[in-house]
Order: sequence, then C-alpha cells, then structure tokens
Amino acid sequence: MALKRINKELTDLGRDPPSSCSAGPIGDDLFHWQATIMGPSDSPYSGGVFFLAIHFPTDYPFKAPKVNFTTRIYHPNINSNGSICLDILRDQWSPALTISKGIYSSSFSILNFV
Repeated sequence: MALKRINKELTDLGRDPPSSCSAGPIGDDLFHWQATIMGPSDSPYSGGVFFLAIHFPTDYPFKAPKVNFTTRIYHPNINSNGSICLDILRDQWSPALTISKGIYSSSFSILNFV
C-alpha cells in the first residue's frame, strides 16, 4: 500500500510541481526522498536554498513521514537536528494529506514565519 501511494505522489509531483520547491527519491529507494525549498523572497530566508530529508514509514499514509531539514536553519519550530515541530507532522497527520499539500505547506509556513 505504501509503495503504491508513494509512486502516485511522485507521479502527481511530476505533473503539477509546487512552485519554488522540488522533491524526489534518493536513488532507487522510494521510501527516502530529498526535497529542496527556495526561501521566500519576502522573508529573512530570501535567497536561501533549504534541503529536507523525507523518510516514509512502511505504513504510510496512515503514519506521517519523518521530515527533517538537512540544511542548518535557525527557527523556533526546528531543533538543532533539523526536526520540524509541527502538529501536522505528528498527531494531526491524516492519510488524506500528501507530501505536496502537507509537507510543503508546512515548510513554507515555517519559512514565512518570523
């Protein structure tokens, strides 16, 4: 189930990629992705390029993926290991969310928060 869902999300990202970001598997491992987000131009992160590691659990989408910034970033909702402290990535995760809708919107809200 997880592999089928991850493949579908990868296909959807290819068809309709979000602006200012990209994501995809690392090599042939569909359970491990790297994402790239450009810092919003109207924020202190303007001009920045931020990398994230996304690890899908075997019971995805019923369990949230683990998302960490691999680029060092200073933000009150991101710890020193790059872990993002947001409800949507913990107890508010829903199988109806996708990487594109859930993770990127969360990441953009973090980068736009000052």
